[in-house]
Amino acid sequence: MQDKPVALITGANQGIGLQIAKDLAAHGFTVLVGSRNLERGEAAAQEVGPDALALQLDVTDRASVTAAAERVGNEFGRLDVLVQNAAISNTSRLPGQSVEEYVKTTRPSNVSLDEMRAVWDTNVFGVLAVYQAMLPILRETPGARIVNVSSGVGSLTANSDPAFAYRAIFGLVYPASKTALNALTVAMAIELEPEGIKVNAVSPGFTRTNLNGYAGTQTVEEGAREAVRVALLGPDGPTGTFTRWENEAIPW
Repeated sequence: MQDKPVALITGANQGIGLQIAKDLAAHGFTVLVGSRNLERGEAAAQEVGPDALALQLDVTDRASVTAAAERVGNEFGRLDVLVQNAAISNTSRLPGQSVEEYVKTTRPSNVSLDEMRAVWDTNVFGVLAVYQAMLPILRETPGARIVNVSSGVGSLTANSDPAFAYRAIFGLVYPASKTALNALTVAMAIELEPEGIKVNAVSPGFTRTNLNGYAGTQTVEEGAREAVRVALLGPDGPTGTFTRWENEAIPW
C-alpha cells in the first residue's frame, strides 16, 4: 500500500469532476481520473498535474468497472476517497429543444422507458456497480469516504412543496435518477456506518457544464466546493448527509 492518499473521481475528464480532481490533487492526493474514454482521461490527468493518473472507467460496463477496481487494488492498495460524479442528463433531447420542451416528454404518462433506463444505467446502476467493485479496497483503507454527487432537483421533500422553484421540471429521467441516488446514499451509509466509512451526498448547484448545455449559473470551481469539503471530512465527520455549499442541509 502506498503512503499517499488516493482519490478516484468518476466522470473526471471534464466539468465538475475535473475540478474536483484538481482540488483533491492540491490537497495532497494521488488522483485517479475516471473516464469512459481513456484518451480524454489522459488529457485531463495532464491538466490536473503530476499527481493524477487516467483510469479507463465506464460505469455502465461491468468489465470496465472490474478492470478499474483490479488496477486500483494492484497498483495502489488503497482508496481513501471515492467520488461518484459520472452522470448524464438525457440521451434524446433534440438540438435546439428547450429544457421545458424536453421535460414535457419525461412525464409518467409519456416518458420513454428506453430514455429512463439509459440515464438510470449511468446515474443509479453505474454508481452501485462502482460501489460494489471498489468496496473491498475502501474497506482496507482506514478512514475511507464516499461522496455521491447528487442534485437538489432530486429532493422529494422539496418537490412536494408547490413553492419549490424547480418543481415543474421534476420528471422520471434525470431528477428521479438523483432521487434514487439519494436512496442509494442512505442505504450505503447505513451499511457502512459500523465500519466507519462515511457516505454522503452533495449537490453542486446549477453549474455551467456539458450536463446542462452550459446553461448553469455557477462556475465549476463553485460547483466542486461542497464535494471537496465533504471528501476532506475527518473521522469525526458525519455520514448519511445531503448538503450543498457550505454544509447547508438539503431535505431528502
